[in-house]
Amino acid sequence: MLCQLSVTNYAIVRFLELDFSAGMTTITGETGAGKSIAIDALGLCLGNRADTASVRPGADKAEVSARFSLADVPLAKRWLEDNDLELDNECILRRTVTADGRSRGYINGNPVPVAQLKLLGALLIGIHGQHAHHALLRSDQQLQLLDSYAGHNLLIEAAAKSYHNLRHAQQQLAELAQSAQERHARRQLLSYQVEELNDFALGEHEYSELENEHKRLANSTALAENLQASLMLLSDDDDANLESMLNKVLGITEELVSYDDTLGSVNNMLNEALIQVQESRSELQHYADNLEMDPEYFAELESRLSKAMQLSRKHHVAPEELYQHHQSLVVELTSLDSNDELLEQLQAEVGLYLAQYQQAAQKLSSSRQRHAKALDKLVTESIRELNMPKAKFTIEVNFDAEVVSSHGSDALDFKVSTNPGLPLDSLSKVASGGELSRIGLGIQVITSQKVATPTLIFDEVDVGISGPTAAVVGRMLRQLGSSTQVICVTHLPQVAGSGHQQMFVAKQSKAGMTETSMVPLSREQRIEELARLLGGDTITSNTLANARELLAE
Repeated sequence: MLCQLSVTNYAIVRFLELDFSAGMTTITGETGAGKSIAIDALGLCLGNRADTASVRPGADKAEVSARFSLADVPLAKRWLEDNDLELDNECILRRTVTADGRSRGYINGNPVPVAQLKLLGALLIGIHGQHAHHALLRSDQQLQLLDSYAGHNLLIEAAAKSYHNLRHAQQQLAELAQSAQERHARRQLLSYQVEELNDFALGEHEYSELENEHKRLANSTALAENLQASLMLLSDDDDANLESMLNKVLGITEELVSYDDTLGSVNNMLNEALIQVQESRSELQHYADNLEMDPEYFAELESRLSKAMQLSRKHHVAPEELYQHHQSLVVELTSLDSNDELLEQLQAEVGLYLAQYQQAAQKLSSSRQRHAKALDKLVTESIRELNMPKAKFTIEVNFDAEVVSSHGSDALDFKVSTNPGLPLDSLSKVASGGELSRIGLGIQVITSQKVATPTLIFDEVDVGISGPTAAVVGRMLRQLGSSTQVICVTHLPQVAGSGHQQMFVAKQSKAGMTETSMVPLSREQRIEELARLLGGDTITSNTLANARELLAE
């Protein structure tokens, strides 16, 4: 629950430090005194939007901190543990806003994003504003109220999970299907190209080999002539050839070595030269013996080389890159075929997730219908207490299998009949402003009893209510305060007198500056304040007596 609120330089507040107790606390004050200012300041700690107007004129920054007891708030304690922000059984939320609009949030002294203040704040406090009953006219708000009352967190989570799975699969399927026509045209082209290249079946290094072979055969005459000339020079010419000349020189050097063995190295080199000449001659002779002039083979070779060049031009690649291009096309074609398999897989997934969603949505709808009947009865009893003795309230749950959303397939319609003989109809068509306010208050009180939030704030939710109805409202809120901390900003003496404790808001102007203060009231001070609410500025013995009666009740 909320234990303490400290406010510094916020709007027209210079400094406030308020201690809150369990039960029901009421806040009253003159019109325009700023009864809701503490609630607005608390909203900063809960992650509400901050701006420069939040800072008191002349101050550098505004600062608000709120201290909570977590003794009976397991969800908040678990959240703090999960985010490494635990601090015993207490929690302190703090927010600062500078005069230039910069804002910072803290949880237990640790800097945090404002979004985290909002997440934790939702587990600590629920705020019902004075216009909350107008939200009852919206189907989404009606759905939220029913789900809060029924505790549908797990069922909604299951529906939302299957919904998001379904939407993700549908999106993937749509993207894949959208390009199906383009893929079909591309597959046809690739199939033709790959088939053509498969038929040609060019090897990885074949084009270079074809070029070399073609060059060899195209120059076979020149090759044969030069081979013959080389063989003649090496050994075949009877008049002069390298082999015979080297043999002759070797004969001379061998004799020289017999005279001087230091010339042995020269003799060795000439021997090696003779061996090299003989081996070269053997290699050339072997090549010449195998050199064939086959016109038919040459024609085939030329044709394949020409086809390779033709295909390379057709595919806009260099001839030596044709093989790699062929492999790339094969990979792309295989990928397109696998996309077809993915398309079938996604279609199956969409069907599966749709079935899962429909099951979850139907289960949620069935639970909503059961809890709607229970809430019908409770709200009807509540609004009859609130000076609508013949009223009847019902919740219509309309399931539409065609509707797919993260919160299920239901649309709600809150219906009411305010007088006997009148048919049930939607709130917006039947209820007056005062009736809508009472219905809204009754629903808020009932649903709040089912919510785990330890502190509930009602900010002038009793607008449009007066007389005996106000006493019933006060009794309802006090009863709610027996199990939950309730803080209620009110202008009604019957509601104010129902609180276990009461605070008074006043506004003073000094030296051209306005300042708001808030103080707890003693029993005698409460009597005077209730008398003021009952009779206005003139307090009489009668209004004081009435105030004592209210407080005694």
